[in-house]
Amino acid sequence: MQVAMATSPAKPDQPNEDFAGAIPNAVVLLDGAGLSGAKSTCTHGVAWYTRRLGGALLAQLAADDDQNLTDVLGQAIDQVADAHRGTCNISDPSSPSATVIIFRVNDDRADYLVLADSVLVLDQARDVPVAITDDREAIVGSRYRAAMDAAVNGTREHDQARREYIEALRAHRNQPGGFWVAADDPKAASEALTGSRPIRDLASAVLLSDGASRIADRFGLADWPEVLALITEAGPAEVIRQVRAAEASDPHGRKWPRGKTHDDATLAQCTRLGEPISLPN
Repeated sequence: MQVAMATSPAKPDQPNEDFAGAIPNAVVLLDGAGLSGAKSTCTHGVAWYTRRLGGALLAQLAADDDQNLTDVLGQAIDQVADAHRGTCNISDPSSPSATVIIFRVNDDRADYLVLADSVLVLDQARDVPVAITDDREAIVGSRYRAAMDAAVNGTREHDQARREYIEALRAHRNQPGGFWVAADDPKAASEALTGSRPIRDLASAVLLSDGASRIADRFGLADWPEVLALITEAGPAEVIRQVRAAEASDPHGRKWPRGKTHDDATLAQCTRLGEPISLPN
């Protein structure tokens, strides 16, 4: 498998709370969740959480090719929870959390897991691409975001509305009838979307945090076949460049209402699935 990645923080002076990493047959992508400036019961922060969880996932995947991906995620969540259980109130909804995508090539099949609203796009060899994402947070959030969408980005009113929106969402985090993310409870892993496809049916796969998937699902600058073509022709960084240009063209969120004017953006493209990679002499 060949993997190409690109990532960019929302702002140069802030930590990137996304994570992407790979081993020879698997890729993971996480998008951390938190609220800058809001009170949190965790002293470590969102970037710490995503890096710890991403590292734990890669270690689990490297240790066992055949382990069920739900079990991989559950064990990694438990491991990271143990790492700060003694110093932080990790069960509080303000503690860090993350979306998770795992894509693994194993013999003649590709396995995947998607938890929360990052996007996995499967480029099918003989059909249109399929975008896989968990939209439960968006469904819950639609009940609370009217004030945030109506306010002008960059104003006190928008900042306050966004805080109220996040606080409202927290009551539904990892609850029946709400939405599910990686946080402190390994049982959240069982809520992930999972599946397998024969490798012969896939030309490639692309993992995107929602800061990168904006190009298609929020800004509508391209559909998924066009996004895949753009990545193939110009590389993953071009997607982020176009997202940043769109964000800059709408700094107040009038054209595209959104919680964050700029967001961390990360994507990974997986090609040559199951093929040996020969390098030039």
